[in-house]
Amino acid sequence: MIDRVVTSGTFSLDGGTWDVDNNVWIVGSASEVIVVDAAHDAAAIAERVGDREVKAIVCTHAHNDHIDAAADLAARTGAPVLLHPADQVLWEMVYTDLPYTPVEDGQVLSAGGIELTVLHTPGHAPGAICLYGADIGAVFTGDTLFNGGPGATGRSFSSFDTIIESIKGRLLTLPPATAVHTGHGASTSIGAEAGHLEEWLARGH
Repeated sequence: MIDRVVTSGTFSLDGGTWDVDNNVWIVGSASEVIVVDAAHDAAAIAERVGDREVKAIVCTHAHNDHIDAAADLAARTGAPVLLHPADQVLWEMVYTDLPYTPVEDGQVLSAGGIELTVLHTPGHAPGAICLYGADIGAVFTGDTLFNGGPGATGRSFSSFDTIIESIKGRLLTLPPATAVHTGHGASTSIGAEAGHLEEWLARGH
């Protein structure tokens, strides 16, 4: 079972602020779920979760628009917040006293019989991760891979060369039919994006 809540707020970094709509993914069963990226509106996320147990609130990276509702949602649900520790510097821009549980590459998270494997995919952020569910044929990519190419790398703590290596080595190796559920905008598939790698390299961002 995969559900999506779209929340609205702002993203701020390097002195700029932009209005954004974020995808919050809820993955699991009728009894327990994992929340992927607690963005902007904990009440809306909690409402969609309903009476299901939240096993974990997983952050694909620590840009403020992906974590700004994490503290509130954790308080509402009692669930731990999970983050790759390479994003510590970004985390501390939002939270100075909220602890998180570190995740590592290859770790398997489960809820409602669905297993999600953590793929460390740096580039958009140092600690960016994707969550791959082989049994459900889906990968949750945060801002690493979108419908139309890689996530932005023109800001602090990001690297175009690194995100390309992450996408080539960790994502485009997944089955072509794998659904790609992104942090913003429409979903796509590995197969739909794989043929555009040379275009992204030529574009260079």
